[in-house]
Amino acid sequence: MLYRRLGRTGLRVSLLSLGSWVTFGNQLDPGRARELLGLARERGVNFLDNAESYADGQAERIMGRAIKDLGWDRASLVVSTKLFWGLGGGVNLEQTLNRKYLLQGIDGSLRRLDMDFVDLLFCHRPDPHTTVEEVVWAMSDIVDMGKALYWGTSEWEPSDIELAFEVAEKYRLRKPVVEQPEYSLVRRERVEREYSGLCEVLGIGLLTWSPLASGLLTGKYKRRVPQSSRATLPGMQWLREYVEDPSHHPVLERLQRTAEKLQCTMGQLSIAFCAQNPQVSSVILGASSVEQLNENLDSVSLVPRLTPEVSAALTGPD
Repeated sequence: MLYRRLGRTGLRVSLLSLGSWVTFGNQLDPGRARELLGLARERGVNFLDNAESYADGQAERIMGRAIKDLGWDRASLVVSTKLFWGLGGGVNLEQTLNRKYLLQGIDGSLRRLDMDFVDLLFCHRPDPHTTVEEVVWAMSDIVDMGKALYWGTSEWEPSDIELAFEVAEKYRLRKPVVEQPEYSLVRRERVEREYSGLCEVLGIGLLTWSPLASGLLTGKYKRRVPQSSRATLPGMQWLREYVEDPSHHPVLERLQRTAEKLQCTMGQLSIAFCAQNPQVSSVILGASSVEQLNENLDSVSLVPRLTPEVSAALTGPD
């Protein structure tokens, strides 16, 4: 495994990491989730990603229990969670980043994870109804309380991240150190253009998700959607429509040709493409089986082989 610093912090995270979205508590029961976590750790993964809303809180419970059962040293892990969507309907209980919710939300996540702190705490989405100033004060206070060691954002506009920096500098508060955006061969704009300046000027680290575009870039949806796919799960009709979109065909064709030349799978090459971006600190993987996770983790060996010519063959003309 390779390790990179998280932006300008001194924290080092594995280039490939394991996330729990959709899988933990939905596709994976506690036993199978523990098996995948064990494999990831054996392969050198030290960063584990989670969120309060994943499987309505079950993903946090499963991950926390597994870490205890496996007897891992908490200090050797980098664990994240995210707040915004909430677990129950009602005023101040969902889709908010107000101070009240953030201070209560972190306590709930820590109870479910059975941990004293998380290493990274994310604002899972922007909140148009709460000022950035209020969010920065609350997140900074959570770090000062020792309930999180660093904080960051997920899918925020670059202008709002810049504003958060300005607020933090003005009041000498804790600054965000990381952004968690979607990034893949079919979702390149935000990372490669919108966030590039933030990384260079502000030192923001990127922990990217969905490198396989929810399985699209593995090529498994070329003929039909398999019954075992997450795209067949209840409430995932949007995903089925996304992976069946014919506009993705040119990318898939370039990916398949290049993977054949490099003698690797389309999925491995897709992950390596994201990992070779020097501004990406870690690529978050999702997996529903040991075999799938093993294959995806093998993609780290491809990173040195992604020359500018290979990347150009994958991306095609802009």
